[in-house]
Amino acid sequence: MKPFLAMLAAGLLASPVLAQQATQQSAQAYPNRPLRMVIPWPPGQATDLVGRVVAQRLSDVLGQQVIADNRPGAGGAIGTDIVAKAAPDGYTLLAASSGPVTISPLLLKVPYVSERDLAPIANAGFSPYLLVAQSAFPAANARDFVALVKANPGKYTLASSGTGATAHLIGEYFNSAAGLKATHVPYKGSIPALTDVVSGQVNYMIETAAGTMPFIRNGRLKAYGISLARTSTLAPGIPPLATAADLPGFEAAAWIGVMVSAGTPKPLADKLTAAVDKVLQSQETREKIMSVGVEVEYRRIDEMGAYLKMQSARFADIIKKNGIKVE
Repeated sequence: MKPFLAMLAAGLLASPVLAQQATQQSAQAYPNRPLRMVIPWPPGQATDLVGRVVAQRLSDVLGQQVIADNRPGAGGAIGTDIVAKAAPDGYTLLAASSGPVTISPLLLKVPYVSERDLAPIANAGFSPYLLVAQSAFPAANARDFVALVKANPGKYTLASSGTGATAHLIGEYFNSAAGLKATHVPYKGSIPALTDVVSGQVNYMIETAAGTMPFIRNGRLKAYGISLARTSTLAPGIPPLATAADLPGFEAAAWIGVMVSAGTPKPLADKLTAAVDKVLQSQETREKIMSVGVEVEYRRIDEMGAYLKMQSARFADIIKKNGIKVE
């Protein structure tokens, strides 16, 4: 009996060691077949364009094809759920973004819990937002803008691409930080909202640099500041709202990155994050990403995880303070 117990004990002690060895061997062989990058948006959208660039470059770095797979629908929730429920083997990646991962779960019933079902790999970049108004708007700079709107509570209107959209939440975040009271006017998309801001039908808007810069360049919109805590090459000469409007700590952006299903072994996740890091070191890759209005900013697994928690808490606070609901 004693020899049997000794053998059993030895087997139990060896099990974790064998499991670790198996994981290490799996990581060394990974990847040994094509991977899939699920893009939860239709072709042409910013996350799609960034996801395709990253997938193409990852194919070169990993030595296996990374296939871009568009699965649009439900504001990105359908594709995101596919990855949330995928096997945690490192072969199904998500072109992740703030909408379906951070914001939608705070406003809508989605079939996944981001913190439980998804794991960060790396942040690829941010889509910064600009505070803009019609070129004839009387405020000369951001401080004048805040003073004018604050002195006339309820008089001015804030346009957005829709209730609960990232642009709407960042707009409300700015209003709250600056102590402004404005009437929200939601639209079905950025283009009609920007069109009415340009014409003066609505007073101001916070929208992506990609959407606003063409109007700023041709003089039809006036830019007062950028939502990042620093300047951006995507919006040259436009100062951060944190300093221009005297709002210390103000920073918000729509992020785009890579995630996998929770439970993916750490060695595989580490290999993926190192690969994304290598991808983003390429000047050609960086230029392609920036060409679609996304500022390249790499964050590794732990940094991205902490950032996502902070973003979720910030947007949850905005939603609660402003009583934002999506019908």
